[in-house]
Amino acid sequence: MVSDHVLRLCHSPNTVSSLLAKNPSQSPGQIAKDLYGIYEKDLRRTPPPPSSSASASASTSSSSSPSSRCSSSSSGNSNSNNTNNNTNINTNNNTNNNNNTNNNTNVNTNNGQASSSSSSSKSRQTLDLALQCGRWGPTTPSPLFLKAFADALRCLDADPLAGVVSPPLMGSHGTVPLTVIAPLADVIRHVSNVIARAEREVFFITCNWSPSVAQRLVRNALVELSRRAGERRQRVVVKIMYDKATAASAIDPHQRVSPAAYSGKAIQLPAPDEVPHLDMEVVSLHKLVLGTLHAKFCVVDRKIALVMSNNMEDNCNMEMLTHLEGPIVDSIYDTALITWKRPLDPPLPSYEFPAALGGLPPPSSSSSTAQHEQQPLYLDRGGAGADQQRIAASGEQQSHGTAEELKEHTPEDPHYDADLAGEIVRMQACYSTKPDETRLQAANRLLNYAVKNPVAPTGPEIPDGHEMTPYIDTSTPYPVPMALVSRPPYGSVDSKNAFVPQNEAWLSLIRNATRDIFIQTPDLNAAPLMPALAEALKRGVEVTYYVCFGYNDAGEVIPGQGGTNEQAARSLLSLLPEDGPERKLLRIYDYVGKDQDRPIHQCFRARCCHVKLLIVDGCVGVQGSGNQDTQSWFHSQEMNIMVDSAEICAKWREGIERNQNTRLYGRVAADGVWRDEKGQPGEGYMGDPGSVEGLIKGVWGMYKKMERA
Repeated sequence: MVSDHVLRLCHSPNTVSSLLAKNPSQSPGQIAKDLYGIYEKDLRRTPPPPSSSASASASTSSSSSPSSRCSSSSSGNSNSNNTNNNTNINTNNNTNNNNNTNNNTNVNTNNGQASSSSSSSKSRQTLDLALQCGRWGPTTPSPLFLKAFADALRCLDADPLAGVVSPPLMGSHGTVPLTVIAPLADVIRHVSNVIARAEREVFFITCNWSPSVAQRLVRNALVELSRRAGERRQRVVVKIMYDKATAASAIDPHQRVSPAAYSGKAIQLPAPDEVPHLDMEVVSLHKLVLGTLHAKFCVVDRKIALVMSNNMEDNCNMEMLTHLEGPIVDSIYDTALITWKRPLDPPLPSYEFPAALGGLPPPSSSSSTAQHEQQPLYLDRGGAGADQQRIAASGEQQSHGTAEELKEHTPEDPHYDADLAGEIVRMQACYSTKPDETRLQAANRLLNYAVKNPVAPTGPEIPDGHEMTPYIDTSTPYPVPMALVSRPPYGSVDSKNAFVPQNEAWLSLIRNATRDIFIQTPDLNAAPLMPALAEALKRGVEVTYYVCFGYNDAGEVIPGQGGTNEQAARSLLSLLPEDGPERKLLRIYDYVGKDQDRPIHQCFRARCCHVKLLIVDGCVGVQGSGNQDTQSWFHSQEMNIMVDSAEICAKWREGIERNQNTRLYGRVAADGVWRDEKGQPGEGYMGDPGSVEGLIKGVWGMYKKMERA
């Protein structure tokens, strides 16, 4: 149940970003303290029992169809009356009203059957209150989404900033015109384009930062941005933040990084004289001991937000990014301010231009009339609804000379595009075949780029219609409900900071699933996750998860870290009857690259996957930085976006399957271990070390885990 306290928090007219707009010289940290510091915090609160909505849904899951439980309206009418399979959610929503109250809201999740039971009444009331706590735009959220949002909101009773966002902005709406599922360098190619196209400001936050192809792409984009700003006779404000633990972090987790340090050998950002038209500030954050800044996102001109899984480094990882537009950008901007905490010198130009009103006006607009001229914008609609087949065909056309050849965008030879459509075509041309090259060889060429240990392809030839398409058009004709389900950093060496929106949203979606659950994550071993997945399987829900073979095994075998993926799989299997149907519903896979026919252990640094994605019943998805491991569940600051759209989730799942061979070759055996045709585990498999051996191996492994987080 959403408490009266949380309801008041969500209906407040004030947020950190709105108060900063009134006093730009004040620090976001002080504003957050003034707004929310008056409330008592309990960072170690034990999660309460599941909300009544979850309990009711679990008991009626067998009689509730997936479509009735997942569907939300596709109407573009902001006063829509949404009815689907006897599930009715009515609301009048004003997207520019922070209060979002509606006394006529009616929520019915029992397929139209009247019920006098207390649990049913509480379930309806819970969803009703959750509905009032967001700004959902023209589309009403589905019951499944609202249940997860309601459970995430409960965490605000223990800490109003448990979600690292002002409560009125936690639930919102927007579009996803582009999704990237690709090697790390291809993710940052898009980031670099968005940075180069910035008009007034860039706010970039990540975890690990080291000299790499990714770092050089961003560095070049900042130099290009400065050049363009100079041509416009303007200045652009740039804020960059990354994780770094130092001795000074014990005094203040936030540490300013001097120009000499950030332009030095370790970071290699441009020095001030290389970007004369940028006002750049760099800050590091680490909350000792284990409170890593693991969130990875970028906000540009308060119009575009990029939520990603990757660090700034060279590695062999497959990664994921979502490009977001619309009012949800205001929520992510608010998170950026709260994370930064320090005074902004100089202030961000967008402080008085919310994304809900279009973000920053064009450089030629006068600020005195801009707010009247600006409208909610969805700027980059990708390929105008292009499906994967059309995207692949456009790349082949470019590659085979029927159109002007598009050169690859690299640090050594930058080629920036004017919009998303241009980026999609250029990227697909890179993945298309060159003269005397097969599709398999083309995929191998791109997957080996920036990899320390390139490998030859072992997989079969890629047939027509199955080409890699890393840039995926996920645009929709209308905005969809979204929510931030994140968590703050927690440095103490214990696992007591579990009651956070990220964890509660994940658990709620799993608890309320009626059809299927899909997860992709490097490691899956968080203790609360195992019984939740087991209970879903016992309800007849199909559970499929993809993990990375050997990902940081040495660190995961430390007592308390959850164990390797194989150990975690056996732990989950132990919760299921040996001869029951539940085991047939559980499908575990190790990641297999698009050019391979078997998993490659992470120790070989050749093919790994760092995607973090959860999709439930094909209609609600959570994407971001949060892994399904102990560190992400209990310690690191994470940023995740929960999206309520069957259309977007379907495109995400299609992109996942199309850009890897995991489903074809990665299924593990009944004991949780992947085995080859001779029954042998993959090379590098470490077996099942005991606690003493695990502790010894883990000392080094934990260090490497923090380095590669």
